[in-house]
Amino acid sequence: MLFTEDFLHYVWKFRLFDRIDLQTEDGKTLEIFSTGVHNTDAGPDFHNARIKIDETIWAGNIEVHLSASDWQKHGHTTDDAYNNVILHVVYNDDLPLVLTNGRKVPTLQLKDRIPAELYGRYHQMVFGNQTIIPCEASIGAIDQLIMNNWLTRVLVERLEKKSAAVITALSLNRGDWEETFYQFLAANFGFKTNALPFELLAKSLPQLTLGKHKNNPMQVEALIFGQAGFLDADLKDDYPNKLKKEYDFLRKKYSLKPVENHLWKFMRLRPQNFPTIRLAQFAALIVNSAHLFSKILEIKDIDALRNLFASIKTNGYWDDHFRFDIPSNSKSSPKTMGASSVDILLINTLALFLFSYGKHHQQQYYISRSLKLLENLPAEKNNITADFVNLGVKITNAFESQALLELKNNYCNYKKCLQCGVGNKILKLT
Repeated sequence: MLFTEDFLHYVWKFRLFDRIDLQTEDGKTLEIFSTGVHNTDAGPDFHNARIKIDETIWAGNIEVHLSASDWQKHGHTTDDAYNNVILHVVYNDDLPLVLTNGRKVPTLQLKDRIPAELYGRYHQMVFGNQTIIPCEASIGAIDQLIMNNWLTRVLVERLEKKSAAVITALSLNRGDWEETFYQFLAANFGFKTNALPFELLAKSLPQLTLGKHKNNPMQVEALIFGQAGFLDADLKDDYPNKLKKEYDFLRKKYSLKPVENHLWKFMRLRPQNFPTIRLAQFAALIVNSAHLFSKILEIKDIDALRNLFASIKTNGYWDDHFRFDIPSNSKSSPKTMGASSVDILLINTLALFLFSYGKHHQQQYYISRSLKLLENLPAEKNNITADFVNLGVKITNAFESQALLELKNNYCNYKKCLQCGVGNKILKLT
């Protein structure tokens, strides 16, 4: 058989082996009351197990290995943490286990007790030739309640992981939620392609500095385009030259160092998504939205949240330009943010910060608002969600699409089927 030690952990944890006439390898009767609590840290694999050997009840730890000789190979012989192991569970008992104090540890061999059907399903998922996910042949048939329960857990895992990055940044910003939100919002304004330069821009240009010029849109735009490195070139049009003049003064005043302009990417982007347009929209948002994070904490209506971004109006120069000095060939039109772009910002920034704020302050109200917001936003459309749809998985909102992204990237890609609620259900099917 071909499997990992994790498979034996799984078999033991859920008692998925033949338990009729259980005996230790030295012929004593064995009864299992509790397999224990699975330990994912250092030390024995299962804590607080309860078993009965002959007439004696034992409570303690369980250690699981593919072969009994792995005890020595893994260095447990000299580790006192393993002295209270009450049972050694192995696939192959190739060496009797005797501790340094002379105590012989009872051993249970599972070689002939694992059902062939269970192993077959495991082997197919973990070692099969699937092209998308390990359980692609079965996931579409999983009961919707089981799927929903697992996706809820996975989504919370995703938000908690991302929340840790928010709290780290919050610490660096000395507890300033507005500044931290501003930095994350900027990075997400760049979407995937220009997230890094947008993030660097925000960190090089504190919100406090921009706040001093909110009554002068031209100066805000100058600071943002200047810090982005777009005002260092020789420019022809009147508008960018006015920005350049403003920025040259403000740059000296605040001792600013711009982001390297080559970091911005235009290739394979629709003109509407060019970084210059996103920067213009970001500048307009800064001008029109004081204390933005505080507003978001107060606004409950999803349409009102969308309107914070959908109502952004850029400088009229961008109505017929996508880049400085180059008139667009298309019809003149305001460069507003599309509905899908707004929803992505709500998913990746607003929902995340509501969750992070709730976790940090231990206020379930904001955590619930975060999850509710995702439930009321449309599902993202990308290659991963399309694959799941093709496999028969129903995706109705961003709550589910975000969870499926986490499932694919942190479970399916690493074949963590034994730690997955969906994988567990498929393996246990009879």
